[in-house]
Amino acid sequence: MYTLSYATPVNPAGADPVLARDQVWRGLEMKAENALPFVPGMSKCEVVERKDNMILRDVTFAGSSHRERILLHAPVQVQFERVGENGFIQNTISDSEAGLQLTFTFGLNFPGVTAGSPEEQAKGDEMKGAYIGAVAATLERVRQMVRNGEL
Repeated sequence: MYTLSYATPVNPAGADPVLARDQVWRGLEMKAENALPFVPGMSKCEVVERKDNMILRDVTFAGSSHRERILLHAPVQVQFERVGENGFIQNTISDSEAGLQLTFTFGLNFPGVTAGSPEEQAKGDEMKGAYIGAVAATLERVRQMVRNGEL
């Protein structure tokens, strides 16, 4: 399984507006419901079931379709698990000496690729930029919603 964890500051120098924890959390909740406005490259996001802190949805990202079970651990973490596959994604809001952070962690298997192989590393590295870009796009979308008075 290819894994990556990457933390990005929520409010880097010059960020406008500065986001509060509750705004970031609300943005992550909205992303769990409908990721299309938040994730470039996602072409489908349909909720199949909603119950308590769980959402089941079907998504297509970069041409690959998956069913995801999302667990909302308010107000800290959103966990995405791929149903029928061995893969996960987590978005975690945390405090640090450098300020509020959004950490993105994922683990993915690539069908037909040997775990730990150079091929797995290459495929994972290909996806790394897209996933890190999704974190930046999520924060920018939340900022835009705050600017527009939607959040």
